[in-house]
Amino acid sequence: MGPAFKRPQAPAAGSYTATAMPAKTESAPVAWGAAQCFREAAGIQAEWWRLFHSPGLDRLMRMALARSRTLAAARAALNEAYENERSQAGALYYPKIDAKGAATRQKFSGASFGQPGAPGIIFNLFNASATVSYLFDIFGGSRRTVEALEAQIDYQRFQLEGAYVTLTANIVTTAVQEASADAQIRATREILAIQEDQLGIVRRQFRLGGASLPDVLSQKTQLAQTRATLPPLEKALSVARHQLAVLAGTLPANAGGLPEFRLDGLRLPRQLPVSLPSRLIRQRPDIRASEALLHAASAQIGVATANMLPQLTFTGSIGSETTKVEDLFGSNTSVWSLGMSLLQPVFHGGELTAKRRAAVAAYEQALAQYQETVLEAFQNVADALRALDRDAATLKAQAEAWAAARGTLDITQKQYRLGAVSYLALLNAQRQYQQTRIGLIQAQAARFADTAALFQALGGGWWNRAAAEGAQAMAGGKKPAERGRL
Repeated sequence: MGPAFKRPQAPAAGSYTATAMPAKTESAPVAWGAAQCFREAAGIQAEWWRLFHSPGLDRLMRMALARSRTLAAARAALNEAYENERSQAGALYYPKIDAKGAATRQKFSGASFGQPGAPGIIFNLFNASATVSYLFDIFGGSRRTVEALEAQIDYQRFQLEGAYVTLTANIVTTAVQEASADAQIRATREILAIQEDQLGIVRRQFRLGGASLPDVLSQKTQLAQTRATLPPLEKALSVARHQLAVLAGTLPANAGGLPEFRLDGLRLPRQLPVSLPSRLIRQRPDIRASEALLHAASAQIGVATANMLPQLTFTGSIGSETTKVEDLFGSNTSVWSLGMSLLQPVFHGGELTAKRRAAVAAYEQALAQYQETVLEAFQNVADALRALDRDAATLKAQAEAWAAARGTLDITQKQYRLGAVSYLALLNAQRQYQQTRIGLIQAQAARFADTAALFQALGGGWWNRAAAEGAQAMAGGKKPAERGRL
């Protein structure tokens, strides 16, 4: 009884964005400024982070996947769902057989036999029996219950895959944050060195009468302001290190033993796969998990419907009953019973129909949540694609601004030494160089982070990992673990 679950169709979408994406991004004449090409319908490798060509990242990823408490909890939840399904399937599909033994010492008075004056009788009664009961699943209520539990297994399986994808993406993103903070700290210290040299020049000029005291104070202020930007960057670096330690399944105090990341230790992937929109709903673990909940809700409608219809139960027992232990299972001691019952709900005050309506409403809720999950997944991909396109344009503009600011600072410093420009012009040149240098690093890091975001938005290639593990298991003569198929 109840509706047969049908997998929702993929949205009729030919692209992720309202306007067509370019075949490749813009390029910039700086490090990590190469154009990235979008390859439609290309496959996504399971260990996509290897495209960054960082041995430290690979080592940290192996450590995290082996130690992650999040993955351990998700695996335990999956095992729990498996065992719950096996338990319920055994209880619903097969007859229940129980063996029972009992020993009783009783006393009856004469009044029990209509003779109040007769003396009481004391005797022992021994019983050994086996009982059998079986509920015939006429209208499929039991099958729908097991179907709902199997859907819960799928839900937990895809929760595990989602945790895997999220963990790997978080590790890459956090490693990029560390590399970005490290690069900004190094750049800031280089800028500080330039400003300290300039402060020495201004002081010498002040002693010789070529500069005023306000010029010296302005340069000291600029130097102090630049130094003030270091603590927040150092804080960001420490936070990233601590986060990596936790993601790797260890304490923040052990962060010193983890690989350190710098931008020059990462390579920007040049070829970016973009799955077809029709394939996305089979690749995203969160969509598959939401689909499993929808399946379970559909099965519950069948359970509620079957509970409104007749239920047929068979029961039987056989055993031996005697007043002496040694006579158990002897002649003339056998007892047995055989019965069948039919239960038809007649009046429950609207309880059963209300439960069915509630199950239908729960299905409609699960359907709306599934559709919302699909919409958000498409948004994630669209956002990541647009971000990568705009990241490249931003990096190109930042590279041009940085090159211009660097040239302006070099010229202005030389002119200031010769007295050709005012000190205000020098300060402006220093501020522009500092801003563009930090902006350039942030733009470079953004390309790495948004590349990881695209792989995460497309599902992270977990299905290829499942296929590889299955092939390895078959090669070793083992049955591969069950996993959701595309």
